[in-house]
Amino acid sequence: MNFLAHLYLAGSPAAPAYLGQLVGQFIADSVPGRQLETYPAAVQAGIRVHRAIDTFTDQHPVVRRSTARLREAGAGKYAGVVSDVFMDHFLACNFAEFSTENLAVFTERVYGALASQQAGFPAAVQQFFPHMVQHNWLLHYAETEGIARALLGLSRRASPGSGMDTATEELRRNYAAYEADFREFFPALQAYAAGL
Repeated sequence: MNFLAHLYLAGSPAAPAYLGQLVGQFIADSVPGRQLETYPAAVQAGIRVHRAIDTFTDQHPVVRRSTARLREAGAGKYAGVVSDVFMDHFLACNFAEFSTENLAVFTERVYGALASQQAGFPAAVQQFFPHMVQHNWLLHYAETEGIARALLGLSRRASPGSGMDTATEELRRNYAAYEADFREFFPALQAYAAGL
């Protein structure tokens, strides 16, 4: 899962540990190994949940079906990354089915909550977070153009020939198949995350 799904799965804003969960889910990919122990307990819990969600996602047969399709389309070893971004696209497009909160309201609330904790982010996250907010990545995931920009940005940090810069063409070609994968997988992910 990419940023939107992880932030959505951080739980209810009314929960006492919500802010820590949100931050942990957001920064987890930039916190190596046991370095998580340097963070407050609620943030540590969010990092662990993020990692559990990633493991569940990577091993799920529906996601493996998506990544196999992406590998055939040229995404190679980055098929999992592309699949995660595609899943965020479908969550953004269908956000009203999963939340009582409008996507635009959700993104603004989440940006505000994260900004209040920005000083504690790892350096890499501190560097990209202002760009994320300025360009409203989360809201623009609902547009294929937003997904194309996200994948182009990721391709700049990947090996040459990653296929991520052209993966949106595959999304357009097989849109219904990827959406069907999302609709089959995401409820299972929600149920799993609710039990963590």
